[in-house]
Amino acid sequence: MNEIRPVGTRYMTELFSDNNKSGLTRDLIEALFPMFEEASAGAIAVDRSARITWINSSYSHLLGLGDPSAVIGQPVRQVIPQTRMPEVVETGKPLLLDIMEHNQQQLVVTRLPYYDDQGRIVGAVAFVLYDDLEPLTPLVSKYRRLHQDLAAARKALAKKARGTRYSLGDFVGASPAALEVKRRARLAAGRDMPVLLLGETGTGKEVLAQAIHAVSGRAEKPFVGVNVAAIPDNLLEAEFFGVAPGAYTGADRRTRDGKFQLANGGTLFLDEVGDMPLPLQAKLLRALQEGEIEPLGSNKVVSVDVRVIAATSRNLEVMIAEGQFRSDLYYRLNVLEIPIPPLRDRLADLGVLCEALLEDICEDQGLRVEMTDAGVSALGSYDWPGNIRELRNVLERALTMGEEGGLLDADAIFKVLPRGGSRPVSSLAPQPVRPLAQTLAEAEAHAIEEALVASRGNRTRAAKLLGISRSVLYEKLSRLS
Repeated sequence: MNEIRPVGTRYMTELFSDNNKSGLTRDLIEALFPMFEEASAGAIAVDRSARITWINSSYSHLLGLGDPSAVIGQPVRQVIPQTRMPEVVETGKPLLLDIMEHNQQQLVVTRLPYYDDQGRIVGAVAFVLYDDLEPLTPLVSKYRRLHQDLAAARKALAKKARGTRYSLGDFVGASPAALEVKRRARLAAGRDMPVLLLGETGTGKEVLAQAIHAVSGRAEKPFVGVNVAAIPDNLLEAEFFGVAPGAYTGADRRTRDGKFQLANGGTLFLDEVGDMPLPLQAKLLRALQEGEIEPLGSNKVVSVDVRVIAATSRNLEVMIAEGQFRSDLYYRLNVLEIPIPPLRDRLADLGVLCEALLEDICEDQGLRVEMTDAGVSALGSYDWPGNIRELRNVLERALTMGEEGGLLDADAIFKVLPRGGSRPVSSLAPQPVRPLAQTLAEAEAHAIEEALVASRGNRTRAAKLLGISRSVLYEKLSRLS
């Protein structure tokens, strides 16, 4: 059994030598130990069996032990249950700064192992640097703030680099058609399955794709979009699957990741997927089925985990019949289909769309403009082949040509509204001007009526179809009755 005896400066010096593992000289130990002991709120030492060999009076008083000699030879955990001294003795690794709980106190402790002349661990010593954390509170608070700011900055940069700008609230509309799109989008967000967005150009397919990703289980992972129609056919494979070093003459000597690798763990948005050439369709199908890709010029297979949201303005079923699109790829992509109606089929949303678009445009340009009911009615006389993208363009032109800080009325709209050519004027007769609130109320009542018919009068199911809570539906029904 090891000898149990008090440890003071002289005894600590004996435990260290010039050739031990610590690398500390005897003179340095003799100089440092008294300084640590004096500056600390308490000090203690244990032997290789983690039994107390020495404790100074200040630590004994801090622990409420009374006579320090009464605990000599006892296992340290019997006296200080939360101590990690046995861990230091067992591993030989120091614990330089650690917070220890004892009798509802928080102590900042440093623990060091010590060795004999043969480099064997013979015990450990600990110093209580602080017996009150209050002096450290400003420093800890500052560290936490800086850490939180850094984490927020990293998250913002990641989101900006490979994230989303849009949420479901950015798909504006309260018409039955718009509400059905939002319902399906929420369904898509809750299920990790491929989604196919169908709609004309400018209807908001990318907005919806980003919104689905933003509320899905992959929201913290990358969102990577690629416009298939904007990339030359001979570059598409490299763009999708990446390039191995030296894959072809002039290729980079470093590996270049493709969109699948960049989106790994997150969502890959394939815009205008109907423009994809047939050879690449086969490779895309294999990547989706197997969860593996092979970079261009490489013999290595790389595993990837992506959720694909595809979008197209083309009729894929007609393309399949004409042999221009693979049916097996179509069925792989079209697990959940979301048709996005053109603007001409949801003219009831014109008012809220104009409000949202004008708010965004005016914020960018520092303007303040309002839209009159007559102006909204004028917009309703057009068929909008360019959909919401074209609507924004018309509003921007009307603001540019109109009076600063004024109103956008029917005259201002008709000055910039396209006429003739490939963008025909609606053959419908102009509708009488009605207050916007009345138009929205009628659209809401119509949507509720359709939901109740579709659910066969089941109000709970009708509320789900409308994307609102049952209590909100009851409230709206009471106003309609």
